[in-house]
Amino acid sequence: MIKNIRLFPNPELILLLIIFFTSSCSPQPAPTPFRPPTSIPPTQLLPTTTPIPTIFTLTETPTQPVISFTPTATVCTNILSFLDDVTVEDGTTFLPNDSIDKQWLIKNDGTCDWDSTYKLKWVGGDPMGATQEQPLYPARAGTQVTLRIIFTAPATAGEYESAWQAVDPDGNFFGDLVFIKIVVTP
Repeated sequence: MIKNIRLFPNPELILLLIIFFTSSCSPQPAPTPFRPPTSIPPTQLLPTTTPIPTIFTLTETPTQPVISFTPTATVCTNILSFLDDVTVEDGTTFLPNDSIDKQWLIKNDGTCDWDSTYKLKWVGGDPMGATQEQPLYPARAGTQVTLRIIFTAPATAGEYESAWQAVDPDGNFFGDLVFIKIVVTP
């Protein structure tokens, strides 16, 4: 005898299978793609016709003084001091047209060093044949030097004097006068 065989033992199960198969076979709706959040765009300003100036303001004062270096010319002083007649004492007698070797001991009492741009110039009396501008021997400040001029006694008898003074590179006279006083006899 044939027994009742159930082909589908559980009707609920069958229903579930039908739902499953029908849902897997039917077309699925397209998924919504992921969109990350976006920032809110900034409000745009309309360009102005007048530019806005940038102003910088110093609100603090420096704590240390500002030190600037400006090179300046060294200022020195020129002083010539007469010390002694080395040769030819005042009133010495010479024959007309004799050669006279006059020397003075002087001191550079200033703060400038004398170089070849310093001169000794005739300033009065008779130049007695000497060039009216002589070199002032180079001398460092504070040193002693001997000045020398070769004179020629005048041809006419009489008393003669010749005065000289130092001149700096700018033409300024300075210091003591140096001079010679002689007597010419026939």
